[in-house]
Amino acid sequence: MSTTPSTDLETFPNPNPERDYTIKIDTPEFTCLCPKTGQPDFATMTLEYVPNRSCIELKSFKLYIWSYRDKGAFHEAVTNAILDDLVKACQPRFMRLSADFNVRGGVYTTVIVEHKDPKWTPPTPVQLA
Repeated sequence: MSTTPSTDLETFPNPNPERDYTIKIDTPEFTCLCPKTGQPDFATMTLEYVPNRSCIELKSFKLYIWSYRDKGAFHEAVTNAILDDLVKACQPRFMRLSADFNVRGGVYTTVIVEHKDPKWTPPTPVQLA
């Protein structure tokens, strides 16, 4: 078992690349540091993506998220940086990362960032009665 954070994101082959489906990963224990005060910021990260040829391996994702624990970063910057790294690692058809930061000084912050492969067309939603 690894006991150190890592910035390496591993992937594995998508077992059903012919199908559009959504993978959702909730991470309620994200932490980084406020770049102004050095105090910890806590967030719940929700990753949703439609994989293409590869999927993010969960253990490497956990260690990657852990690598931010001692980094100073503004909420907007860290959310965008994480999305960029995840997109680079697995090149999904679509990916959305929502970061819900805990209250700080009476203010809640939510940052939502998205990536969509320009060659991908989302399926039409099915409406059931």
